[in-house]
Amino acid sequence: MSELYNIYCDESCHLENDNINVMVLGAVWCKYSKVEEISKRLKEIRLAHGISQYAEIKWVKVSPSQQSFYLNILDYFLDDDDLHFRGIIIPDKSKLDHKKFNQTHDDWYYKMFFDLLKVIIAPDNSYSIYLDYKDTWGAKKISKLHEVLSNSNYDFSREIIKQIKLVRSHQVQLIQLCDFLIGAISYANRGLTSSEAKKSIVDRLVERSGYSLRKTTLLQEKKVNLLHWEGRD
Repeated sequence: MSELYNIYCDESCHLENDNINVMVLGAVWCKYSKVEEISKRLKEIRLAHGISQYAEIKWVKVSPSQQSFYLNILDYFLDDDDLHFRGIIIPDKSKLDHKKFNQTHDDWYYKMFFDLLKVIIAPDNSYSIYLDYKDTWGAKKISKLHEVLSNSNYDFSREIIKQIKLVRSHQVQLIQLCDFLIGAISYANRGLTSSEAKKSIVDRLVERSGYSLRKTTLLQEKKVNLLHWEGRD
C-alpha cells in the first residue's frame, strides 16, 4: 500500500568561499501521517526543559545550559522508528574543480541534492519535499530538481514526487531537527572538540548509531544513512 512521506532538507556550510571546507547536506523524513505527532513531541520536550515550545532547535544553540535538552532531542530521534536521516558529507569543498566539469557551484549543489534524495525515494510511495529557504534556491532550480527526480523515477505524471517547496526553518520543526543532526555530523567531520556540550551530542550519536559519522554507512541503513562523497578526479 502506497504511503505519503514528507522529506525535510537542509545544509551546512554550502557557500563556495566561506573558509569552511567540510559541507554537509541532510534530509529528515517520516510518514506524513506522523508529522503532527512528532511535532507535538518536540514541543513537549522543550516544555519539559523549561524552553518555549516556539524556540527553534538549532545546532548553533547547543550550549552547556541546554546540553540535556539537546541530548533528549537526539535520543528522541534515535528512539522513534518513524524518523529517518540521510546525509552527504563533502570532506573538502576547496578541492572542487567546477570548471573541469563545466558547471557552477550552484549546479553542483543541485546535483548533490539529487544524490541525497534519490536513495530515499521509493517508486511505490509518494513524497512531498521541503527545502529550507536559501538564496541558493530559486523557482527555476526547484522546478529542475523536481523534473530530474521525477524523470529518474519515470514519474512523468508527478504521482511519486508530489511537490518540492521552499519553507522557512523557524516555521517547520522537522527542518530544525535536520539542522541539528547536520550540525553534529559537520562538527564530527571537522574534528572539532572545543565545546563539551556539542562533543557530548556527537559522542552520543556515534555510540548509539554505531557509526563513526566520518564514513559511508550501509546503503540500506534507514536511521542514520551517510555518504562520504569523494567525487571524481
